[in-house]
Amino acid sequence: MDDTGLLSGSNSGDYIVKLGIFVEISIISGAVTNFGAILRAATGANVGRYLAIGDIHGCFTALTTLVKSIGLHDDDTIITLGDYVDRGPDSALVVDFIIELSQRYNLVPLRGNHEIMMLDSRQKKSWHHAWLNYGGDATLYSYSGSNSNAEAFDSIPDSHLDFLENQLVPFYECESHFFVHANADANVALKDQKDPTLYWRRYGDPERHCSNKIMVCGHTNQKSGLPAQNDNSICIDTWAYGDGWLSCLDVGSGNIWQANEAGETRSFTLDDLENDRVPRTDPQNW
Repeated sequence: MDDTGLLSGSNSGDYIVKLGIFVEISIISGAVTNFGAILRAATGANVGRYLAIGDIHGCFTALTTLVKSIGLHDDDTIITLGDYVDRGPDSALVVDFIIELSQRYNLVPLRGNHEIMMLDSRQKKSWHHAWLNYGGDATLYSYSGSNSNAEAFDSIPDSHLDFLENQLVPFYECESHFFVHANADANVALKDQKDPTLYWRRYGDPERHCSNKIMVCGHTNQKSGLPAQNDNSICIDTWAYGDGWLSCLDVGSGNIWQANEAGETRSFTLDDLENDRVPRTDPQNW
């Protein structure tokens, strides 16, 4: 840690004493629940970003362009908000890329309603036609070249099915924010949220959650291509599969990166968003 200056110089002993006291107080009081938060609060040190990525919907070009634009660090936590599949052209490539990303970084993949529909369609033939109408045809085509045959599921690798069935989680939270696919009941603890709320309820004007944390969600596409927000929440489904963008939000800094299926990028901040200063695209795209 010498290269950071945290433990170098004549004040290193004071630093250790102060940090030790802060850790002890925080644990006893229950005020801080992980070491990252303790280190941030005690020293102001940067121990990694919390990066939320909105609904991808089979948009592989937008996803890979976005990841390159962000410039991931080893200590980042990446929270993908679900809806990896359907509508866009490359669901198979997207799932493969997300799995690979999870093996290289600390990635928290949330479950979206489109993953639920896909798996239900596989297990219940009566759901198959409905799922196709919600973009499932594009998903099957990305795996098998067939967009309607129920047997096309046989072309989906076991590793992808295992990821979609067993690796996705309903929510995630850090010190200041929590992350869900669609929405959350403001008066219900995250662990007690109902599935219809987590995966299906549309974004409106949410109240502050009882945890006092800010909600980050997707699901409700913003056809403006810009995130929607109020004081209690931000929705970053910015219509990647349409004419919009795929968005990533750094909840600590308020930085937002976007990329689209044309390979264009742009970046701005929440302050820019509030003050109507969002660029058309980044300068290198002009």
